Amino acid sequence: MAPEPDLPPLTETERLDSQTAKRSLRARLTGGPLLQAIGRVDTAGMRFIRGLARSRRATAAIRRYSHLGEHGGAWIAIGIAGIALDRRNRREWASGLAGVGAAYVMNTSLKQVARRPRPNFEDLPPLIPTPGPLSFPSSHSSSSAAAVIGYGGLLPRTPLTIAAATMAISRVHLGVHYPSDIAVGATLGTFVAKGVRRVLRPKPGR
Repeated sequence: MAPEPDLPPLTETERLDSQTAKRSLRARLTGGPLLQAIGRVDTAGMRFIRGLARSRRATAAIRRYSHLGEHGGAWIAIGIAGIALDRRNRREWASGLAGVGAAYVMNTSLKQVARRPRPNFEDLPPLIPTPGPLSFPSSHSSSSAAAVIGYGGLLPRTPLTIAAATMAISRVHLGVHYPSDIAVGATLGTFVAKGVRRVLRPKPGR
């Protein structure tokens, strides 16, 4: 097969036209009535959740707890501990850990596509630094939901679910995610973890 010829570089006019088309598409995707309605709900949800814990002590505790979920750290640590300490269920722990990792990777990839900036309201400043400027979907939410699916049969499910939900919602209280970031992140993490578990689940007789 003959090699494909090199394409000539874009002219300045073509480059500007391409950028204009991309901006126009982005405006159409983000400016529709549905997404505008979601934006209004997001803002109202943020204001409500931010008002639930007003004291400095409560916010400091939420901040410390939220730090545990950075890059899925707490859930990854739980999975590694399970693999090391629970030999009988080592394969199930490894499957759960793989689900958490896959959910985090998928979430990070989707963020690069969506490129939604983090909330920026003058009267609702963020209360915690973030590793990046992108908001949608929430990595904390994805990895937390994946942990519930992956570790749900290995740890008490109700405390695990409460811990995961609290981890996800903490990001809204701290002003670095919209509620819709949390909802979509949790959905993504759930589906990814279920898919990983289905693939890695031990086959009968093995």
